[in-house]
Amino acid sequence: MAKNYDEDPLAYGDYHEPPKPGDGEGDEGDYEGGERGFIGDTYRKFRGRYAGQGAPGQPPNAESEQSSGLASGLFGTLHSAVHGIGSEIRQRVSGKDRPSSHTHSGPFCDQGLHNSSQNRYGSFASQRTGNDIKWFVDGCGYMWAVSRALEQARESIWILDWWLSPELYLRRPPSKNEQYRIDRMLQAAAQRGVRVNIIVYKEVTQALTRKYLSPTIPRYLHSLLPHHTDKLTSALTSFGLAATFASLEYVESENQLMNPLVPVCSSHTKHALENLHTNISVFRHPDHLPDAQTLQSSFISSLQNMSLTAKTAASLPVDALKAVYGMNEDVILYWAHHEKLCIVDGRTAFMGGLDLCYGRWDLNQHPIADCHPSNINDTVFPGQEYNNARVLDFQDVSHWQNNKLDRTRNSRMGWSDISVSLRGPVVEDLRAHFVERWNFIYNEKYDVRKDVRYSRLTFNQNETGAYQERPPSSVGGQGYQSQQPFGQPPPPPQPSQPFQPYQSNQPAASPYGQGFQGQGQYYPPPPSSRNVDPAGSEDVSRGFGSSYGVEGRHHHHPPLEEEIDQMAGSVRGRLNDGVQRMENSYEHHRHLHGGAQQAGIPCQIFRSCSKWSHGVPTEHSIQNAYIDVIQRSQYFIYIENQFFITTTSDAQKPVRNKIGAAIVGRILRAARAGEKYKVIIIIPAVPGFAGDLKDDASLGTRAIMEFQYNSINRGGHSIMEKIANEGLDPTQYIRFYNLRNYDRINTSGMMREAEKQSGVNFEAAQQQYNDAVELPADYPSRGDDGQNRTFTTNHQMYDEYQQSSQGMKQQQGFGNSRWDSVSECYMLGGADIRNVPWENGNVPEMEAFVSEELYVHSKVLIADDRVVICGSANLNDRSQNGDHDSEIAIIVEDPTPIDSLMNGRPWRATKFAATLRRQLFRKHLGLLRPQDIERPDANCEPIGIPNTYDFGSEEDRLVVDPLSDSFLNLWNSRAHQNTDAFGKIFHPVPHDDVRTWKDYDNFYECFFHKADKEAEGKEGKKLAAKYEWGHVVAENFSPGQQGVREMKDLLSTIKGTLVEMPLLFLIKEDIAKEGVSLNAFTEEVYT
Repeated sequence: MAKNYDEDPLAYGDYHEPPKPGDGEGDEGDYEGGERGFIGDTYRKFRGRYAGQGAPGQPPNAESEQSSGLASGLFGTLHSAVHGIGSEIRQRVSGKDRPSSHTHSGPFCDQGLHNSSQNRYGSFASQRTGNDIKWFVDGCGYMWAVSRALEQARESIWILDWWLSPELYLRRPPSKNEQYRIDRMLQAAAQRGVRVNIIVYKEVTQALTRKYLSPTIPRYLHSLLPHHTDKLTSALTSFGLAATFASLEYVESENQLMNPLVPVCSSHTKHALENLHTNISVFRHPDHLPDAQTLQSSFISSLQNMSLTAKTAASLPVDALKAVYGMNEDVILYWAHHEKLCIVDGRTAFMGGLDLCYGRWDLNQHPIADCHPSNINDTVFPGQEYNNARVLDFQDVSHWQNNKLDRTRNSRMGWSDISVSLRGPVVEDLRAHFVERWNFIYNEKYDVRKDVRYSRLTFNQNETGAYQERPPSSVGGQGYQSQQPFGQPPPPPQPSQPFQPYQSNQPAASPYGQGFQGQGQYYPPPPSSRNVDPAGSEDVSRGFGSSYGVEGRHHHHPPLEEEIDQMAGSVRGRLNDGVQRMENSYEHHRHLHGGAQQAGIPCQIFRSCSKWSHGVPTEHSIQNAYIDVIQRSQYFIYIENQFFITTTSDAQKPVRNKIGAAIVGRILRAARAGEKYKVIIIIPAVPGFAGDLKDDASLGTRAIMEFQYNSINRGGHSIMEKIANEGLDPTQYIRFYNLRNYDRINTSGMMREAEKQSGVNFEAAQQQYNDAVELPADYPSRGDDGQNRTFTTNHQMYDEYQQSSQGMKQQQGFGNSRWDSVSECYMLGGADIRNVPWENGNVPEMEAFVSEELYVHSKVLIADDRVVICGSANLNDRSQNGDHDSEIAIIVEDPTPIDSLMNGRPWRATKFAATLRRQLFRKHLGLLRPQDIERPDANCEPIGIPNTYDFGSEEDRLVVDPLSDSFLNLWNSRAHQNTDAFGKIFHPVPHDDVRTWKDYDNFYECFFHKADKEAEGKEGKKLAAKYEWGHVVAENFSPGQQGVREMKDLLSTIKGTLVEMPLLFLIKEDIAKEGVSLNAFTEEVYT
């Protein structure tokens, strides 16, 4: 289990100590201590180059001591100047006239700085009832549902994504579902007359200094020196200019400030899709940089009147950096459009954490091996879809079929995520958000182009808030004045009109679903019977079907406390009796008051946006909602998020969001009242995809990890420290967890024999398969029989390998494709890994096992099994503050009650929240059966077919009560057991045994890092790593088959993917100090 208060006080204490004299850091006279700054770091790198050189005309090393001192002083001045203007630059970059950069400790903004409505949480949208909503856990079901909706689109498809990959397959395997690739689906829709509008984030593609300023500007600036300038001043000025711009270039080449986290290539997205049909329009936004002429003119004009002297030369970086970083209003360097939203025909919406892009599709068992030696056509993750960003990030995504990651040696990285689908009045607010964004971008950059492809959208708000069906021929309410003839371009663009922000001003309601009033009628469509797993149909009546299907129930119901209090016996009996009584009560109430058409689920849309992203005053209603739901929660909070960066006080600058303060306040309130209260948080072990955390290139990830640890248990103001300061054990109230899994790459005897017989390397054949499966959308697909694939390149190797492997499948003992992945082994009903066979092949079995963190990308909060917040917003400043990344989220307050338990007592939970939370807990604990991509169930269908959940099953009973001692013991013991097994077998980092960089070397580097020192007496040759990334550390086990048995015995103890978060990792180090340091310019990027 996670370490307790008595055993490990360091887990939530500020352990970092200042360097001692003689440690090589912070010694007097050495400019390496103090605040972080790239000037200082660059000085350390350039000092060796300049220290040994005298002034011009002097022999080498003459006056070297004086020059070194001058250089140190100059760099000290540069450092101070850079750090001093950092805050000013940040503010200017985020928007010169932004009306608000503040956050609140409560749910409302009362400082009068927002031009917002009176809606709850300061949102642009009010709460709306009459909605239908369902959840999707992981990408397989979600993307299947999206494919259903796109297939049925009649009028419009609107997509807002951080990244959209045209070659992404929404159904798998690709060889059987070529028509379900996004580009082909959008092309088919456009050919039907559907108008497709897409907005994607435009990534930073060029470093500012290298592209626009060097070496022209340094030379020009030096030429401004007066002719009588002495040689020393001239040399120092030249040195200062060189150092300044070298610093900028170094930062831009090494720092994620200027380089996109993922090379998303929005240009490829735009052109690949727009080339398919004139009915497809793609906007990219924002334009981060002005053109070179504008920038250079602005830069020069700010400096050309300066009189450069020895004194003013030192202040040059102030003006230089102001001109470079953010003083031009057209420059938006830091922030991104981060929403994930798809609206089909203005009626069906999808939103949450899943982009329609590479790397997101996954199953609930999260296989990380995809090597199919008996049949390459079984490939699930083709081309760059087989990705592990910790080994090799996406490369050259415009050439989608290229993939340099060898799937016979490396695992992919699994992706855990959550999204929702919805219908009803709340979709009107999502439509309004999209129309606002589209028209804002159109006015800003596309109006002047007068391209007939692009035009403004119109939005006719339904004043009643009711969802109204429209005949197919009437599409005015969908943003278009008229339907366009098949294959014809849209009408000429309309003249630009003043931007009018949308406001939905309807009364706010209580956040826990009490006393909602209907705002109009909504009639959900009847469930479809198309292609739903019959096995799942039985569960529909036990799950959501009773209230969301044709015979829906009204949500007003008589109190059930007396009935609940009378329940006794086993947990199964209490639950089953309660469900039966609830059904009877609903049936009685339905006869009196009517069906669900008059009710539905109350939902409200929130967002983070501001002037740069949306053309509106700053809105941070997502953060306000998080804070309020936490403060009002009664028993527990569950959070899954990609990041956890927050603050408990103003002392934790630059972090500003106050979600951490809300968590601390709620825990202390519970402690003082003697109440049992729990916060469970799951985040990735390593956010941001870094490989070797010690590399300079991993600065961004280390910075994020440092901010996260300072939010959780370090730095003096963290959540755990605040709780501990009150004399409490913080681990009794809040705990953090990660996810991790393992698999086995099937490089077995089948592959060896097929390669030998065909004379073709498996990877070469796989590459030709990738070429075929990911052809451009305008190439003909192969037939339904799976044959006659059209190739653009030679496919001889693929054919020869396939012919050999298919022939060998008939041989006894070869070709059992079931074991191409062993990820079922840690899930419910999966085989015992000790009994899984192995055909000796290209590598010994032990070398075929791999492990990787399961990347948590969810953005969800669940309170008391009653309230859910789900969307695109991470738990950090970038997503929560409103003036950084743009985000969208929804709060769901389903009034449909289900009988449940809380701390051993009867509890009235709500269906949507409780089933989502139980589904997630069961997945992490390995209490769900593995998904079969060939058999989609009701949870893979779009809205209209309700979620299915097996209430009352043995596995459900294990997770029904999140506060019971039995559940908490299961949760924590399984996390601890899994953590120990992974640590002994794979030596993953982060890990609690790694508290210093020396520990890091001993635990990880010595096994997996390629040494840079001389090897075998040959200078420059690198030593090979002992083990491939993520593979078994074999020396921990006995030689031969005995070692394999020992390893499998340990693997068999792993159930699910839940592991403890290592709170002691590098606790004795300043994590982000290694490599290029942080400064006032860059630190906010990582928060």
